[in-house]
Amino acid sequence: MARGKVKQREQFTVDVERLDGEGRGVAHHEGKVVFIEGALPGETVTYERIRNKPNFEIGRVTAIHKDCCLRVKPACPNFGIGAGSCGGCAMQHLEPRAQVAFKQAVLLDAMWHIGKVKPENILPPIHGPYWNYRHRARLTVRNVAKKGGVLVGFHEKSSSYVADMCECRILPKKISDMLVPMRELTASLTIADRMPQIEVAVDGSGHTALVFRVLETPTQEDLDKLDAFGREYGADIWLQPKGPDTAHPMHPEDLNNLKLRLSEFDVEIGFKPTDFTQVNHALNETMVSRALRLLGNERHHKVADFFCGLGNFTLPLARTSGRVIGIEGSEALVERARAGAAANGLADKTEFVARNLFTWCEDDWNALWDKMGGLDRVLIDPPREGAQALAQVLAKTDKRPARVVYVSCNPATLARDCAILKHEGGWRVRAAGVMNMFPHTGHVESIAVLEPGEACQTDAPSE
Repeated sequence: MARGKVKQREQFTVDVERLDGEGRGVAHHEGKVVFIEGALPGETVTYERIRNKPNFEIGRVTAIHKDCCLRVKPACPNFGIGAGSCGGCAMQHLEPRAQVAFKQAVLLDAMWHIGKVKPENILPPIHGPYWNYRHRARLTVRNVAKKGGVLVGFHEKSSSYVADMCECRILPKKISDMLVPMRELTASLTIADRMPQIEVAVDGSGHTALVFRVLETPTQEDLDKLDAFGREYGADIWLQPKGPDTAHPMHPEDLNNLKLRLSEFDVEIGFKPTDFTQVNHALNETMVSRALRLLGNERHHKVADFFCGLGNFTLPLARTSGRVIGIEGSEALVERARAGAAANGLADKTEFVARNLFTWCEDDWNALWDKMGGLDRVLIDPPREGAQALAQVLAKTDKRPARVVYVSCNPATLARDCAILKHEGGWRVRAAGVMNMFPHTGHVESIAVLEPGEACQTDAPSE
């Protein structure tokens, strides 16, 4: 029987105008928008059409006829376009400082087109290390016979397959060097097909934990191999049989080894490898410093930290304020934040409360205001869903802090919440800017400063 012919995809040549939020080139072809993987603004490229929808197309570069002056050679051998390339990064082909300018444009575009908001001042971007910065990662594990056995790494671009990675330039070198040995270790276990992921956590001093997700109880032989691997590569080995709360170290004495250090504020926060912490330790320290400077809090101020987590902002705030209350949805995190405050000698200046912030209402705000005897400053650091309920309350109430700093991992929800505060509550968006938490990716971390409308200063918030 004759083999069927592989259908050739149509190809077209276009001029690329800009980048979209995922780092793809944007062009137009026959009246439709085209999103082109691997293309940069100012380039003339030929692309193959891989998806054709009524209002848009998705394509992939096959030839570059005119280069963008900001195009650079990717440093990582896993980076590329098309099948098999790693999906961990999207923009290694763009000069790193230009990546930050792109992210600033994404933020401002979202604030205007989603929220009809223009910040009064643009904050200078915060830069950090471009390589070996990712101290937290979730690596997928798959046994793929066609590729020679077990693979450990990030997913391929736009795929559920695992990239065939032998190194990674954004992970700490210590973890990158473990990728092949982790493959060999997993392949040797009796539960190799029942171990779908390995979670990696490295603290600021380089202490490392590996969390092996185990869907079947490891044999004693498996445990011995895992333990030997941890000793050889200097890593604490954890096992996670079910959800994140079931993660536990093989050796109980390794429970509290990971520490997040914020040296400027003499704060040290213990965390577990499955906890949410910022992946980029150096950038996180700079971000916390900027947020506190923008808040402009003083020794007598009373401050609320919403979505406080383990106290990444709360504990530094306690060093520079009179009294701080941290509010978080998880009771377990609240208990650990209290323990962290006590360990740092800040229990008398802090209070932590568990509350669902997605259902926050005016009665909650009034009770908090009365409890604290008023609030001078507020910090908000929500997940991607944003802080819509809180923004709606702050827009309505006449009990207002003098300044709010909003740290965001999603420009769309930041724009939405700033729009609520400005258009419904008369707040001023005094400043906004980006922080390059995830170099070489399309992820945009940002920060905004808001003040009540009656605060009519003409100077920008001071850092």
